[in-house]
Amino acid sequence: MSSPIILAPAGTQEAVTAAVRCGADAVYLGALNFNARRNAENFDAISLSDTVRFCHQRGTAVYVTVNTLVTDREREELSAVGEEIAASGADAVIIQDMAVMRLFRDRWPDLPRHASTQTAVHDLNGALYLQDQGFQTVVLARELTLREMERICSRLSVKAEAFVHGAHCMSVSGACGLSAVLGGRSGNRGVCAQPCRLDWRCGQGEHVLSLKDMSLLPHVREMAEAGVDIFKIEGRMKRPEYVAAAVTACRQALRGEPWDEEALQGVFSRSGFTDGYLTGRRDKSMFGYRTREDVTGASGVLRPLRALYEKETPRVAVAMDFAMDETGSALTLSDGEHRVTVPGPRPEAALNRPTDLESAQKQLSRTGGTPFFAESFHGEIAPGLILPASALNAMRRQGLDELLERRGDTRIWKKMEVLPAPTNESRDRDKEPQLFARFADPEQIPEGESYERILLPLRAVTPERIRQMGERLCAELPPILWPEDEEALEARLRELKAAGLQEVWGDNIYAIPLARRLGLSLRGGAGLNILNTQALRHYQQEGLLSLTASWELSLREIKALGGTAPLGILAYGRLPLMRFRNCPMRAFAGCADCGGRGELRDRRGVRFPLECGEKKTVTLLNSVPLHIAERDWRGLDFLLLYFTRETRRECASLTEDYRFRRKSAGERTGGLYFRELI
Repeated sequence: MSSPIILAPAGTQEAVTAAVRCGADAVYLGALNFNARRNAENFDAISLSDTVRFCHQRGTAVYVTVNTLVTDREREELSAVGEEIAASGADAVIIQDMAVMRLFRDRWPDLPRHASTQTAVHDLNGALYLQDQGFQTVVLARELTLREMERICSRLSVKAEAFVHGAHCMSVSGACGLSAVLGGRSGNRGVCAQPCRLDWRCGQGEHVLSLKDMSLLPHVREMAEAGVDIFKIEGRMKRPEYVAAAVTACRQALRGEPWDEEALQGVFSRSGFTDGYLTGRRDKSMFGYRTREDVTGASGVLRPLRALYEKETPRVAVAMDFAMDETGSALTLSDGEHRVTVPGPRPEAALNRPTDLESAQKQLSRTGGTPFFAESFHGEIAPGLILPASALNAMRRQGLDELLERRGDTRIWKKMEVLPAPTNESRDRDKEPQLFARFADPEQIPEGESYERILLPLRAVTPERIRQMGERLCAELPPILWPEDEEALEARLRELKAAGLQEVWGDNIYAIPLARRLGLSLRGGAGLNILNTQALRHYQQEGLLSLTASWELSLREIKALGGTAPLGILAYGRLPLMRFRNCPMRAFAGCADCGGRGELRDRRGVRFPLECGEKKTVTLLNSVPLHIAERDWRGLDFLLLYFTRETRRECASLTEDYRFRRKSAGERTGGLYFRELI
């Protein structure tokens, strides 16, 4: 078992210093734009280059986050940020959007690409898909158990990364639209306002969308044995003392040494820590929020934590070789990769005590205040000669300065020319879209109503319904697939394919290799987070029959997307705001009181329904439905009506709204289609 990389967060330069001096093997940080913590201080082109240099000099790698979804209007700005990152000599980029992946893959193919947690990888299919796309590192979702991580790691040939400490989002990463819908600030765009941390309630529970911070430090050695290569610490918005505490504790835990959990909790926690996902204890004990006591608890630990990184830490081993005879002197220093030689003055004949090997080693090994320590010393000294201590000190200082300079030399990432985008793509801007309809239950389907496609959850698809509906039927795959369900799901799909099923609907990348392996046609849902033309082209080239644009994109921008794949939108329904594995209804009220029709209340008493996915993945739905029947949606290939709790009669009436462009008289929202998303 090789020692995993400790990857530390850095939202400021001081946090970088804390991470490096406390022993982080790598730091991850953001450029000024296109990173999931846009409210952090972040780094412009100059400070990024300086930071990479600082880290490389001390043996720490730098990964730069470009892990937000981008729009077509930002393509030039994205390219400019890519130029800055490549020029800085950073060691890797962290990516969510497939358009960003394609940009870096095509333009700087040698610059390593790491998948962001926003890619929502929970199963082997998703992990292998990212591996096949050229990602050198895949991030495992925070919701996985240790055994599930081990199952995925055992099949990967690239590095696996997992979080070991820091905040838990209630929602699966990359599948949360709560902040976007409630406040226009998208988590997928790096400006999440964290409305989940407010006082949401169900049953007798309070703050039921807020989880305690994770701390998996007691399990890090088990995680390493399971195949996790990179231990990631969350917290780019947190203070440098937090970074120092977390990195120090993680390194101690890996060595099997005790760590200061009291200091770790004092610097930041939400009612303590949890390891519930890793251990499979998904219950009420995982929930917690930031109390007044949590805030005031930091006062007593900040000063000793700051002392951990106030001074330079000797982390880089140096081999020293010193020679001195009548003709002169020289000191050679090597870190194993770089080598510098400093000529010194000619020694004089010693009148009293000559310079010997012991005294030279003592003087030259004084590397305090630098990132270096003398790992070995070799010397050849002619007898009867003396070189003043000041001369030895000057040689040492010059040599270490030169070695530090050499270690900070910027690597050059080879840049490739990229072919211009296709110009022969065109869409019929006056086209009337087809109607697709998704039903949570077959009993909702109106009699005699004709839809081009009918989506049913996989659990509701039977051979009889396949015979009844024929090619119109599309089986909706679970939005998230957990490793424990992979084999059963695949077996079920094989049976249904044998019964005549032709198409499936997928909201997660795991569906792509799964459908391809089974010979099923795949249609892409809004969960693929398509916000730009390059992402659309990517999935089009992957063979998807049709694609659904992200409902975070404005309708104007959706209609302007390129590509030639049939394109549609989610046009009606309660938008899926969050998807989570630890159901708050089950934790605070129990499944018996829910009956699959639970709901949460926000602090104003507004009710938000929960859609239970066979007690596997629970979806929080918006309080009011999206309804844009009277709007101009010409130019799209299809509209998806997303029915959840509507009755059959309501489904029929709502379908008529869209057939006759009838404005709803009920409570509704236009979603984000007519807003400019931040």
